[in-house]
Amino acid sequence: MYNLELIATTTFGLEAVVKREVQNLGYKDVKVENGKVTFKGDESAIARANLWLRSADRVLLKLGEFKAFSFEELFEKTKALPWGEWITENGKFTVTGKSIKSKLYSVPDCQSIVKKAVVEKLKKKYNTEWFKEDGPEFTIQVALLKDKVTLTIDTSGVGLHKRGYRENAIKAPLKETLAAAMIQLSFFNKDRILLDPFCGSGTIPIEAAMIGKNIAPGLNRNFASENWPRIGKKVWKEERVNALKAIRQEEKLEIFATDINHKAIKVAKENAFNAGVDECIDFKVQDFKKLNLSDNYGILICNPPYGERLGGKKEVEDLYEIMGDKLKRLKTWSKYILTSNEDFEKIYGSKADKRRKLYNGRIKVDYYQYYGPRPPKK
Repeated sequence: MYNLELIATTTFGLEAVVKREVQNLGYKDVKVENGKVTFKGDESAIARANLWLRSADRVLLKLGEFKAFSFEELFEKTKALPWGEWITENGKFTVTGKSIKSKLYSVPDCQSIVKKAVVEKLKKKYNTEWFKEDGPEFTIQVALLKDKVTLTIDTSGVGLHKRGYRENAIKAPLKETLAAAMIQLSFFNKDRILLDPFCGSGTIPIEAAMIGKNIAPGLNRNFASENWPRIGKKVWKEERVNALKAIRQEEKLEIFATDINHKAIKVAKENAFNAGVDECIDFKVQDFKKLNLSDNYGILICNPPYGERLGGKKEVEDLYEIMGDKLKRLKTWSKYILTSNEDFEKIYGSKADKRRKLYNGRIKVDYYQYYGPRPPKK
């Protein structure tokens, strides 16, 4: 029975992508709001969602939601929730918070009230006045929006973009979760050629290879809720075994990644090896201006320099102009380009078929999508 309410938090603009991922995991009671996708599941859903969600930021367990206009109301309604069903007697827990357009606007005060309420509830549950706090970790979040309080426990721990393969990165790396979303918003599939001509530390081609081989993005890392007795080690082991069985080991992929920076390619190769997809990607040191491409219904996905983090503005705009001139010759290719430059279409020389507003970290960006024709059926 799906008796738990879970929240997959997401960067603004990626809600639809995460919703589709949640539905693909078999969960149907899905609700979408700004920055989050809510769904229902059982204890195994916590493990499954953490292991498999590619574009979500975190998976939160929702303990309760209510209106609160005073600290007393916040305390009593928080205390009434079933904290003892999750937090162990020796559990170490912290409280984070945020408040937007609410009467209870002091976040530190809200955090303190929630902490006291949870402690009082646990004292009664475990019949004790003192807690060791040397056991599993629990991070509680109190979020107030227009006087509505949502209380959750973070099941992920470190953000889901931390896959575990990127031990090294060059400057201005693209978040793994955003790279995965860019791929899922494209026409890429395991049967089509993919190219990233500005691969940097290799995030886009690595995420594409993991999608192509059906590798769960969370397989090489740990999660906060792995140590929670309510879920249990057995559930986590079963979900990991199922994820390992789901990998398409024999899948042949054609993924190419180039960059002008020798160090970037070295780092990208190391990251691909850590992710277990190094044999799927052909990395090469290559200046984009000298790149020779044939018209073969390929997919180009890239995150070129913006001028804000890397390269000067004039240099970057010259590059965009060269991109437009070079790529317009590839009539059968679909091209997907992420940049913060609002004049990109003008400089590139072509209006995108679709433009989606996203965020790369704190930088507001646009994802320009140029659709090529479908490849002929084999």
